[in-house]
Amino acid sequence: MPFAVHVLGLAVFAQGTSEFMLSGLLSGIAGDLHVPLGAAGLLTSAFAVGMVVGAPLTALACRSWPRRGALLFFLGVFVAVHVVGALTPGYGVLLATRVVGALANAGFWAVALVTALALAGPHRRARATAVVVGGVTLACVVGVPAGAALGELWGWRSAFWAVALVSLPAAIALLVAVPGGTPGDVPTVSARSELRALARPRLLLTLLVMAFVQGATFCTFSYLEPLVTRVTGLGAGWVPVVLALFGVGSFAGVTLAGRLADARPAAVVGIGMTALAAGWAALALTAAHPAAALALVLLQGALAFGTGTTLITRVFRLAPDAPTMAGSFATAAFNVGAAAGPWLGGLALGAGLGFRAPVWVSALLMCAALAAAGLPALSSRALSAARSDAGAPTE
Repeated sequence: MPFAVHVLGLAVFAQGTSEFMLSGLLSGIAGDLHVPLGAAGLLTSAFAVGMVVGAPLTALACRSWPRRGALLFFLGVFVAVHVVGALTPGYGVLLATRVVGALANAGFWAVALVTALALAGPHRRARATAVVVGGVTLACVVGVPAGAALGELWGWRSAFWAVALVSLPAAIALLVAVPGGTPGDVPTVSARSELRALARPRLLLTLLVMAFVQGATFCTFSYLEPLVTRVTGLGAGWVPVVLALFGVGSFAGVTLAGRLADARPAAVVGIGMTALAAGWAALALTAAHPAAALALVLLQGALAFGTGTTLITRVFRLAPDAPTMAGSFATAAFNVGAAAGPWLGGLALGAGLGFRAPVWVSALLMCAALAAAGLPALSSRALSAARSDAGAPTE
């Protein structure tokens, strides 16, 4: 695997840390800026919305830019808004930096994915995707707990400074490792042609499946703390351990998927989605048993990110004539799920259905993903039956 692909993963690690670290900093932000906790929570929602909207818009805006220039620009903006966020005394400015940071992150993701695939070559697409997505899983394992620890020691602003500082070595490495121009094996097509390619029903269905899978993942992930402390019966000190377990599983999942999905992508997606649906249901049923809950958190992290990585690769396979926009739509679908899943889990909790309810919502979302994934086969069988009936002799 080219060194530049690993550099892209390092940059994604820094940005992934920023995306998820606020979960451990909300109380400090609310107290320091004198805003309600709910207002502090909107900082996370603003980032997710910025990612969804920003992915296709930034990809359109930078279609003609050299890849290295685009990556450095987006990473530079990302660093700048974190410096501003660390210095600002006002909530409004901080909220604006989260939106702008999300737009920069979305643009970086869109360019990074297509760059990684071009550098790795057609036979290592899944492995290249796994390296880039692996940056997010490492952020869950290392970056987010480290950000929370910094927040406890020196305040929430120190976590913002840390993200900016970690991004600087990535920027230097990108400058050295990533080729300066657009790879010659990527065809130049119009934006209209790319958007037309992305309107294919099978591709849109894959994006919908991605959103369901990620919605299921982040629905439970967002509410692991109350599940662990109030259902499993473990103390609050176990929460970082459980989150780290999920992150370790995620890293293992993307690594394994990267090795398997290039050869058998359909099997990885099919088995992974089925196991995820069963696993979320099993976690809901056995959450009161610590050993079972811990094992399932590890397993579900691996399945969720392994399946998600393979689905991203499938988007590029289904849209070879949309080289710059495919990654942006995959990023948007990922973040639609990341925003919708916690919202649905919150509705279930608000309805008084108990602390296992978000896990059951995850299981239902996976059932929806399986149903959506099965639509092409169902449509094909229905079409074959109709043709057979049309050609059958009448009595």
